[in-house]
Amino acid sequence: METANNLSTLERQAQLRRLIERKQRVTIAQICQQFGISQATARRDLDALAEQGLIQRFHGGAIPLQQAPPELPIFDRLVEQGEEKQRIGRAAAELVSDGETIFLGSGTTVLEVARNLVSRKNLTVITNSLPVLNTMVNFPEITIISLGGLLRRTELSLIGHITEQALGEVRADKVFIGIRALDFKQGLTNQYLPETMTDRAILRIGRQMVLVADHTKIGRVSTAFLAPSSAINILVTDSGISPEDESGFTNLGIRVIKA
Repeated sequence: METANNLSTLERQAQLRRLIERKQRVTIAQICQQFGISQATARRDLDALAEQGLIQRFHGGAIPLQQAPPELPIFDRLVEQGEEKQRIGRAAAELVSDGETIFLGSGTTVLEVARNLVSRKNLTVITNSLPVLNTMVNFPEITIISLGGLLRRTELSLIGHITEQALGEVRADKVFIGIRALDFKQGLTNQYLPETMTDRAILRIGRQMVLVADHTKIGRVSTAFLAPSSAINILVTDSGISPEDESGFTNLGIRVIKA
């Protein structure tokens, strides 16, 4: 490897990124030794790469930014982290009070929230999820508002212009959504680009935003940017979340609940 004196800042950062990808975990001390640079310079390089969304920082070093794997159809995901999703669903449902109006989005984790609302009284549920509708229809104490739209078959959700128009007519005390990938610096990202505008319309209807996501979704980035992490008020996850990620969210003023 060329010496630090022969490398421009951009060249050094490009080599640093490749080093992180190869080793999967690199500390400040290792970077200083490898490139012959000071700790302050190493930190600046890592910060620059992290701001570009190329790596993930932790205290004292960095790891590669984890890309979310391709999303499977909803029924194929029911068994993924099943126990964690059940605990998350129970914990998130505890945030719902009798008499509230809530929005329940699509996805397997939000479906677990729905399953735990059977005892609520005088509740109104707005949703664009067919599995949520099928679950809530058995709860006679709950008023259901179903949004129309274009059916996304793999997710069994309704999206698009008609859905977004309907969302403009409703408001909720709390919005519960899932996500494909979540990183406290890179924000909320999903895989399916056509759904992004519908998801953004969903974010606008609630006084309080609750994101439900197991730990495998955290510290990852997917294709379509939805919103910064600051768009959410509460993150309900499981005990598998790393201390670094938990601190990252709490430092943004987000309440983290570990089920």
